[in-house]
Amino acid sequence: MRVASYHQANVEDTFDAIVIGSGMGGLTAASLLARHAGQRVLVLERHYTAGGFTHVFHRPGYEWDVGVHYIGQVNDPASPVRAVFDHLTDGRLEWQAMPDVYDRVILGGREYEFVNGAERFRDRLKGYFPFEGPAIDGYFRAVRSCARSSGLFFASKAVPGPIERIAGWLMRAPFLRHAGRTTADVLAGLGCSRELAGVLTGQWADYGLPPGRSSFGVHAIIAEHYFNGAAYPVGGAGAILETMLPAIEAAGGKLLVSAEVKEVLVDERGRAAGVRMLDGREFHASTVISDAGAANTYRRLLPPGSSEAQNAIHKIEQIPPSMAHISLYVGLKSTSEELGIVPGNLWICPGPDHDANVAQSEASCDGPLPVLFISFPSAKDPSFASRYPGRATIEVVAPAPFAWFEKWADTRWKHRGVEYDELKARLAERLKSALEEAVPQVRGKIDVCELSTPLSTRAFTNHPSGEIYGLAPVPERFRLNCLGPRTAVRGLYLTGADVTTAGVTGAMMGGVLAASAILRRNMMSIVTKGVVKSSARSSNRDTRTKAGVALAAHGS
Repeated sequence: MRVASYHQANVEDTFDAIVIGSGMGGLTAASLLARHAGQRVLVLERHYTAGGFTHVFHRPGYEWDVGVHYIGQVNDPASPVRAVFDHLTDGRLEWQAMPDVYDRVILGGREYEFVNGAERFRDRLKGYFPFEGPAIDGYFRAVRSCARSSGLFFASKAVPGPIERIAGWLMRAPFLRHAGRTTADVLAGLGCSRELAGVLTGQWADYGLPPGRSSFGVHAIIAEHYFNGAAYPVGGAGAILETMLPAIEAAGGKLLVSAEVKEVLVDERGRAAGVRMLDGREFHASTVISDAGAANTYRRLLPPGSSEAQNAIHKIEQIPPSMAHISLYVGLKSTSEELGIVPGNLWICPGPDHDANVAQSEASCDGPLPVLFISFPSAKDPSFASRYPGRATIEVVAPAPFAWFEKWADTRWKHRGVEYDELKARLAERLKSALEEAVPQVRGKIDVCELSTPLSTRAFTNHPSGEIYGLAPVPERFRLNCLGPRTAVRGLYLTGADVTTAGVTGAMMGGVLAASAILRRNMMSIVTKGVVKSSARSSNRDTRTKAGVALAAHGS
């Protein structure tokens, strides 16, 4: 499918549905409407490239992903998550399994391996903490109980109004019992030591809040998502977009970039009727789906003074944005194989108290960073060597408060002044030095280093604080009824991570829920037909729960 620029495309004014944003949630909803209802869908992306956090960018000789680092449950052909990806891409998207040790968490110099397989991981933890077996067993029970209950919770968001009013609370209550507590509270109640709790929450940046602030609900969903390892798309993150677009085009749909929506049109009956672009042009459709995030949708896209918008805004403002981040994109003039780089990720933290680490970091941009996530995309992708021979890439990611960069929020890219450039250079050097300490074989091999800041994220996502995961996964978030696919404006729907949970797979499941609400059909059941039955016959207890947690699954 040819992705065209809005300003150059010759596109008609009326479609069956319009999607605002081409992230994973928007593309999923568009694809399902096209495939199962034959709808002509117009996807409008304000950035100059499509794909949201699945997009890639290039420099001469290199390619980097901006948001896809690994995805769980897709290396299992019997997984409903894999079934959804296969359905959306007609099976053309291939996956490369991560190694047995897919994550290494390093706390103050002490290294802990996250190994493929829930029971193997449990045993590995007991080897590290031989006197904390009961706490470890309790942790696995709590994670599984929470993850199982999440399926009904998210399904309740898509069921028709009458059913939701009758059964909604019963569907939500089991998950909310877990999600209403912080991760730190749950681990303390299980009797976990500080070190064990630090290890169990070592991946906290996958959802953007340390354990003292995050809902145990989102922690459990994401931890369970990776229990059986992870995989990476062959061809890099760009392959996701490439394999999803043909179905949208086949039904007569279009995807336009550099296409900024100013507002959603609402007719005299209070129904969504289309969108008005920044240049004043209007596109019309009876269904409008926003993948711009809940806050952007209600604050910026609905007409000013809308009572529906004001009510939702009041609720959403109770929830802070998720974390912002900096990312160093590194290119090397050597291959991963030559350098002995393995695909597993590194999580490097000053110590096990993640909340204290974050508090210390937020106080000053020159303080220690609370966590460094180091990813090796060229080592994960078997096609990289043929596409970029003799090269390798690395990404170094760290949380960074938007406040560090807020004074330059209204400036343009490459026109932000000397002070900003000096701050970027200082941060880039810190990340580079940390990389060389963690992976010493890269010294002298680095060819390219480029740092992105929360202002980069703000520019291409339009998230006001440069947040990477939309609304923060605090316990209060999961009690907001306005964070579902339906909105108070008939014909306007939400999709993406704010509807479910953070990450690529979370956003995809937000698209499944949006399509289910629009078509009044259980799209998850339709898409995974046959897979769930096959999975249920498995003797592995983990596979029997996958259909339930799939609606809430995460991938980063």
